[in-house]
Amino acid sequence: MAKELETINVIIAGHIDHGKTTLLQRMTGKWADSHSEELKRGITIKLGYAETTIYKNTEGYNTEKKGSPVRYVSFIDAPGHEMLMATMLSGAAIVDAAILVVAANEGVKPQTREHLLALQAKKIKNVIIVQNKIDLASKERALENYKEIKEMTKGTIAENAEVIPISAKQNVNLDKLYQAITEIPIPERNEKETPLFMVARSFDINRPGTSPENLKGAVLGGTLKQGTLKVGDEIEIKPGMAIKEANQLKYIPVKTKISALFKGSEPLEKITPGGSLSIETELDMALGKTDSLSGCVVSLAGKLPEITDEAKISYTLFPEIYVGNHKVKVEPIKTTELLMLSVNTAVTVGQVKKISVSEMDISLRIPIVPIKADNIGIARNVNGHWRLIGHGEIL
Repeated sequence: MAKELETINVIIAGHIDHGKTTLLQRMTGKWADSHSEELKRGITIKLGYAETTIYKNTEGYNTEKKGSPVRYVSFIDAPGHEMLMATMLSGAAIVDAAILVVAANEGVKPQTREHLLALQAKKIKNVIIVQNKIDLASKERALENYKEIKEMTKGTIAENAEVIPISAKQNVNLDKLYQAITEIPIPERNEKETPLFMVARSFDINRPGTSPENLKGAVLGGTLKQGTLKVGDEIEIKPGMAIKEANQLKYIPVKTKISALFKGSEPLEKITPGGSLSIETELDMALGKTDSLSGCVVSLAGKLPEITDEAKISYTLFPEIYVGNHKVKVEPIKTTELLMLSVNTAVTVGQVKKISVSEMDISLRIPIVPIKADNIGIARNVNGHWRLIGHGEIL
């Protein structure tokens, strides 16, 4: 049923401990924090995934299969901790819309602002703001928080975003959030262009003790930006496998075949853009372990441009950023400066070789697949932390 519905990818962003993962669990029934370290520490470290179908009946919207299905939603839970901004940017690269979570009792925090900047850098125009933990705030505090939110979003992509007060724990007002999600416009899906699949995670899905004849190949998780892919297609994965030679990392593109395709847990013969998708390949399962292929781009064999460790990009800097609770002016980028670039789901560090007012040439430590006009998030090391300072495009 899910494949017949309109499908949308939504990232859940916001400051650490503001209730993002709990909200996702309420909406989908799944805890996205499945990594053992995440469970111990109570925070999201890697991108979490879950999906649900929204239904509508005479009483409103729900995810409990009451009424008629109206939209299939793939959610990505992004880490809120400042040290994990690169992971958040990778998630923002593969979505159509965002839910920005702000705890009403705690208010707008530094990572709330930084996540909003990240959504802006990745050009996500459809934003819903959730004022969570409304049950823990007085009426006066909730109104004060609402004013903080409106002040934060002034002049941004979220200036006119709907603000929905909810309590994820108490299941209050979630129907209003479901309705808002169904009203997000579905982006135009281009199925005729060369397929581009952005890899956000890679896995070995085999359980210990699986017999050799039942072993599955490495699995790639992510989203299809354009085109179509089908079971049996020969595909190429770039930059590919990292190999150490003479103390240097070298990247080797990998070719393989698609052995299975999935949307959520549903097997498909063909995938089209929209939703979180998985590609099971014929690659050795070890190649998929520990996200070793995350950040790669997949297409039909021979269709991707050559990987490069040199890039020319146009860029725009934010006027200011928040470091802690203080506004800091963003200083111009300088030649030889090290920057972190987020390109689709890939993250690399590069040194600026040449710069003008709006363009720069940069030498990259990890190569990228240079797809013209692809959006880039640009971060600078400020006091030992990567801080998002602007955005750009590949020229």
